[in-house]
Amino acid sequence: MANSFSSSCSPSMKFDFDEKPHVLAADDNLIDRKVIERLFINSTCKVTTTENGKRVLEYLGLADGQHPNHNDLKVNLIITDYSMPGMTGYELLKRIKESPTMKEIPVVVVSSENIPTRINQCMQGGAQEFLLKPLRLSDATKLRCHIKKLNNPLQGGFAGEDDHA
Repeated sequence: MANSFSSSCSPSMKFDFDEKPHVLAADDNLIDRKVIERLFINSTCKVTTTENGKRVLEYLGLADGQHPNHNDLKVNLIITDYSMPGMTGYELLKRIKESPTMKEIPVVVVSSENIPTRINQCMQGGAQEFLLKPLRLSDATKLRCHIKKLNNPLQGGFAGEDDHA
């Protein structure tokens, strides 16, 4: 079952971070990567995009044979397309959630296909959200609020919260 969150964030909300929140996004479609880039750069985030899940794992230091170095890596949110060649978004989600050093990073899965079993599988696998394409400004605003709450637990973020009730 999908998590639901109430949000008191406004689209014009600015972050109080010392540095911009970092969004890491994977999508095999260049246009979809550009949309994500635009939505989050316009909302004061640093955005890194890549074309597949393998590249995300390499970036995080989770590819086969790599050792993660979380001390130098600041990723606040990962967005992944579900349907990508080589590795699905669900497979990427599982690899991230199996990592002791990366499992706390929220992962959002996006897809152009509204398939309930796929959505449930991703949510049960640890996805923070499952969003349908095309992503909109309201989606970016909602995700930006989640990043802010995660980094400021006093505002009622995810840390230690059990959403599976």
